[in-house]
Amino acid sequence: QVQLVESGGGLVQAGGSLTLSCAASGRTLFTIGWFRQPPGKEREFVAAISWSGDSRNYANSVKGRFTISRDNVKYTVYLQMNSLKPEDTAIYYCARSQVTGIPTTPSSYIGWGQGTQVTVSS
Repeated sequence: QVQLVESGGGLVQAGGSLTLSCAASGRTLFTIGWFRQPPGKEREFVAAISWSGDSRNYANSVKGRFTISRDNVKYTVYLQMNSLKPEDTAIYYCARSQVTGIPTTPSSYIGWGQGTQVTVSS
């Protein structure tokens, strides 16, 4: 079974950009999703991408600002985050879907990474 590790988080000024990486230990044919969890709040869907990279889904709150992509040679999924807002501040996680399609609920995903902190200052 693949293991996932997130990286690329940090402190950034509002309006800035960050690119997160979700590195897998091997090839996966499952959908990979990005979720985030602000302090004291529930984990919420951000974006997901199918194994082939031809299907994507985004939360309305990030649509037009974030871009998800994957490199199946490097076994890595990326989340490019532009025009960052303070409300984007959260721990960002990636995980793989245990069902077909592109689900948006956390319960449909397994193999969660350790998370990477994104903090956006105003």
